[in-house]
Amino acid sequence: MMESLKDWMALTQLYADYARTVDSGDWNRWPDFFTEQCLYRLQPRENFERGFPLATLSFESKGMLKDRVYGIKETLFHDPYYQRHIVGAPLVSKVEDGRIHSEANYVVIRTKLNQLSSVFNAGRYIDEIVATPEGFKFASRLAIYDSEMIPNSIIYPV
Repeated sequence: MMESLKDWMALTQLYADYARTVDSGDWNRWPDFFTEQCLYRLQPRENFERGFPLATLSFESKGMLKDRVYGIKETLFHDPYYQRHIVGAPLVSKVEDGRIHSEANYVVIRTKLNQLSSVFNAGRYIDEIVATPEGFKFASRLAIYDSEMIPNSIIYPV
């Protein structure tokens, strides 16, 4: 499916760099993983499988992602927490019209100060990735989580 081992390594590096960035809280860098016209959606599996549009978070451009970053850093008040992503190897389903269609399972562990770590969110990423002069970027990232029950707030990107 992939044209070369170099492309496979770049794709795998994109997934690893993304996880490291959101785990480290480097929010200013998060939008850089996406194209200008992009889609980022955090959606329950039930809604996704039934074709329902309702999502927990839905952003349709890099500008909207930057808006979320501003909200995280400047306006949202919440208990601080750390998150740690465990992401499976991306499975490429097809490469078509310059887009890599891939999927990977993920688990996010959340640790609040002075509390035990717990599973915060688990599911799969469904991605469309394009090559840009700066390297691979997400044109679309759907984070489809398995549980219908979620914590009362999701502040940080998954």
